[in-house]
Amino acid sequence: MEREIIERHLNMNRRRFLAGLGIGIGGIALGSLLIPDLFSGTEEETTAIGLPHFAPRAKRIIYLFQNGAPSQLDLFDYKPLLQKMHGQDLPESVRQGQRLTGMTATQAKFPLAGTFFRFGEYGQARAQISELLPYTSKVVDDLCFVKSMYTEAINHDPALTFFQTGAQVGNRPSMGAWLSYGLGSENKNLPAFCVLLSKGKGNGQGVYSKLWTNGFLDSIHQGVQFSSGENPVLYLNDPDGMDRQDRRKMLDKLAMLNENSYKEFGDPEISTKIQQYEMAYRMQTAVPEITDLSKEPEDTLKLYGPDCLIPGTFAANCLLARKLSESGVRFVQLYHQGWDGHNNLPYEIKGQCKDADQASAALVLDLKQRGLLDETLVIWGGEFGRTNYCQGTLTTDNYGRDHHPRCFTIWMAGGGVKPGVYGETDDFGYNITKDPVHVHDFHATVLHLMGLNHEKLTFKSQGRRYRLTDVAGKVVDGLIA
Repeated sequence: MEREIIERHLNMNRRRFLAGLGIGIGGIALGSLLIPDLFSGTEEETTAIGLPHFAPRAKRIIYLFQNGAPSQLDLFDYKPLLQKMHGQDLPESVRQGQRLTGMTATQAKFPLAGTFFRFGEYGQARAQISELLPYTSKVVDDLCFVKSMYTEAINHDPALTFFQTGAQVGNRPSMGAWLSYGLGSENKNLPAFCVLLSKGKGNGQGVYSKLWTNGFLDSIHQGVQFSSGENPVLYLNDPDGMDRQDRRKMLDKLAMLNENSYKEFGDPEISTKIQQYEMAYRMQTAVPEITDLSKEPEDTLKLYGPDCLIPGTFAANCLLARKLSESGVRFVQLYHQGWDGHNNLPYEIKGQCKDADQASAALVLDLKQRGLLDETLVIWGGEFGRTNYCQGTLTTDNYGRDHHPRCFTIWMAGGGVKPGVYGETDDFGYNITKDPVHVHDFHATVLHLMGLNHEKLTFKSQGRRYRLTDVAGKVVDGLIA
């Protein structure tokens, strides 16, 4: 009688217990088949298991980073009042003593600089697009313009680092490294994270490997940089006098030595080395085929423009990014230098837009035609914006603009984002008036679109858990379709 009372109270009897036990064992077995290393290693080693936290909207990301900060006022954020007050001083009520860089802090006056370029309204959202971006204007209905981005960093190095790693200082994993750690690659013959560099004719800011670093994550998650030379990935080819068979034997012997070292010292970087050697061996076959753009159909080459067959150009990198992404690379990061418009901006920005406009729009169209845009998130933008006042002396047909972290514009496409215009700035394009989006919010939203909870994607280092969004950030629901 007592046993029956206990069974009713716990809703449990021997038959129910054995049935549940069988389901549990089956679940463990299934988990070990789906994720072979699920039960191996420490808690820190298994925090990320190569699966999203929930159903993702996007599978891959192509980030077209415009290094140097494009002027949103000359490209996306048209201000009639700014045009009307061209040459007059910025009202103190607008600036409110906000932080300036050392390049304009000593200016006695802040002459407002309207744009010299015509704007039009395009698409269902009637988005404002400059005449400098005729190709972008044709794909407006696929784009989500975020006009209310802001950051705390006011100089290039910390601002670049902040956008890429979620921190203004170095030695933190970049966004691509976090995604590699959290989701891995879809193609075992290619890295999860690839980096492509190009340079325009404008004033350039340098890029450096800390922007695609793995930080404190295993080095297997570091971005692999592709070059525009004869060998896209350095040291990938076999040395003279060595063939594939010799390389295979050498790697097998080396792996055996490394495995012995791992058993003795337990250093996880030894295992990472073995993985990297094996990845390089597999890439010897995959990379040459992917980087050969000459085999693309004629209509595809025409879509990206004539520069797409010139290695190292932005157009060639956009086409290569599509091929890498299509082949299963999780995160492709492009850096296009030359947007640092401190002087002679009207001339320099024309050249930058000529480089970036057609290829950026072509990438969106190409992905869409191939049925890949819905599962590929494309991001376009720089590290901050540009001021509405002139840096230095305003002449009739020339001006420069200083750094402006208070508000700027980026756009995104595909991957579950909602096309249209999000956020607003004031009549001078100086402050945000509606729906601000911080860099941490941007990161949280991007991870969410990839099926990752930004608060759960963590790694323990030096006694504390880190994440891309540090201790801040919120998902911006208004950006999600």
